[in-house]
Amino acid sequence: MSISKHRVVIVGAGLAGLACACRLHEAGAEPLLLEASDAPGGRVRTDVVEGFLLDRGFQVFLDAYPESGALLDTRRLDLRPFRPGALVFDGTGLRRVMDVFREPSELVTAALAPVGSMADKLRVALLKWRSSRLSIEDIAAHEDVTTEEYLRRSGFSSRMLDGFFRPFYGGIFLERELRTSSRMFEFTFKMFSQGRATLPARGMGEIPHQLASRLPAGTIRLGERVTQLRAGHVTLESGERLAGQAVVVAADATSAATLVPGVGGVEPAWRSVTCVYFAASRSPIGEAIIALNGSGAGLVNNVCVPSDVAPGYAPAGKALVSISVLGLPETADLAARVVTELDSWFGKEVHEWRHLLTDRIERALPEQPPGESMAGPGFREHNGVYVCGDHQWSASIEGAIMSGRRTADAILRRA
Repeated sequence: MSISKHRVVIVGAGLAGLACACRLHEAGAEPLLLEASDAPGGRVRTDVVEGFLLDRGFQVFLDAYPESGALLDTRRLDLRPFRPGALVFDGTGLRRVMDVFREPSELVTAALAPVGSMADKLRVALLKWRSSRLSIEDIAAHEDVTTEEYLRRSGFSSRMLDGFFRPFYGGIFLERELRTSSRMFEFTFKMFSQGRATLPARGMGEIPHQLASRLPAGTIRLGERVTQLRAGHVTLESGERLAGQAVVVAADATSAATLVPGVGGVEPAWRSVTCVYFAASRSPIGEAIIALNGSGAGLVNNVCVPSDVAPGYAPAGKALVSISVLGLPETADLAARVVTELDSWFGKEVHEWRHLLTDRIERALPEQPPGESMAGPGFREHNGVYVCGDHQWSASIEGAIMSGRRTADAILRRA
């Protein structure tokens, strides 16, 4: 059995592992990343299918993220923004709901939109004002309840919850019950209010690719599955042992709980999503905006045309349509059922769409119940083994990157 020595061994080359490795590399502490799959990035990935860029589920990058914005070269990512608002299907048609602070020309349209009451819209404005005065540390210290309880305490009507918040945050939290931590709601609401939802011009996968490109050749070893982990060393499926002054587990929540029982924390439940992709001759939306299902019925939660936001997502003369269905429904006739449902949204043109792929993502997002999100330092440590990842702070790109960088800083302080 061969034994190789490294200063820091990191298990998992998702965003947390990559952020940790980049910070260590900058400080001169050369890390080694072990990734079981065929590419870095974890749950942030873009595949190319017939010239279309298919992200691993519908994801966006919020350009107000402070840690991510400081780490990434956002100019090179060529971020393309969504318009600040949404089209909401209410059962009879699509209604426009816009952030009038960003787009004042939409003031009349937003005021007349039958999504929530005028009082609800004023409460949104009040919520934006309050969030602008809070730091992320302030939010992390708040009482944590469910998002639904938080919104009801804030005075929002059931009509506003059902018609806007459930479908909008259903796409973010991957659940429509609004059972997610209110700290997570406040955090994401602040990020949406301060910045823009964006897509990198060449897909979300450009984010991990950029981080990986900063590391020396040989730093990341792909296709390497860890079977055993102890303080000071890991054992690979091949039998090879790798020793390190510190070992970091930057794998997903389930893998972390398996590799380091107790240290990784309680294994959370997972939220799942099914993404159905279609090729179309033209966009059914025609602008960089998301469409939400506010009707309370049907399979579809949200519809996005990524090529409206970043044209490179589709070949010239084509449009890429991405539909999110919460959970893991049977896929045998799912594409046909989705098309039939969207006939009432967009008309008969949907029947001309060509199905590209149905992606069932079982481990899309760890559960984020009240009392656990945004708590603690963002990582765990026991006898030289560190556990980091979005499950240690907030289930988001920002949470993963922040957790990885904080872990690296803790290791460097002990060096």
